[in-house]
Amino acid sequence: MDLRKTEITASSNSRIKFEIVHGHFTTSHSHINRYIDMNGIKNNFRTAKETAKQLASEIYSSVSVDTIICLESTRMVGAFLAEELADGARGLSYGNNISCITPEVVNDQILLRDNLQKLVRDRHVLLLVSSVSSGKSVGQAIECLNYYGGVLVGVCAIFSAVSEVHGVKVNSVFSADDIPAYSSYNPAHCPMCAAGQKIDAIVNSFGYSQTH
Repeated sequence: MDLRKTEITASSNSRIKFEIVHGHFTTSHSHINRYIDMNGIKNNFRTAKETAKQLASEIYSSVSVDTIICLESTRMVGAFLAEELADGARGLSYGNNISCITPEVVNDQILLRDNLQKLVRDRHVLLLVSSVSSGKSVGQAIECLNYYGGVLVGVCAIFSAVSEVHGVKVNSVFSADDIPAYSSYNPAHCPMCAAGQKIDAIVNSFGYSQTH
């Protein structure tokens, strides 16, 4: 089955863009009608660097960051973000030796081995994810961060359909306003399911796998 795709460009920077795929998709927590393909942003170093600059401009003057937790394959963006915060604009993180870590995720729970916990405990931590639809995954990540004694200073996402999670502002390059008719539903109350529309693909941060 061929799925229709549309390219979306960030209003803040024409060099940042991704494709959205139209259909009926299931994630681990919700059903969505648009899948956002961020392969280029997360894996192309020029686009990743531009994305990091945009995110840094939102937070460099407001928080000091010691560690960036990079989830959902955002390690390259995270490394450039650390560079922007520590060596770029003279914000509160200027000069910090910022750590970028990608923890294990087991059953939606962040797992930090003993040798990594020292990079989080009592440190100012920035959480970086690729996308936020319902906010549930980010909420779980925040709870895990609290368990390990980290001090959350912000949440960054390439795309976010919500403006905050657990009272914490989500800084993002793209919002739901940038994606025409983007919708996220509780699986139990999905109107596409109610209308008998079959699920086109199972999606996560790595990509999508069509079901038929």
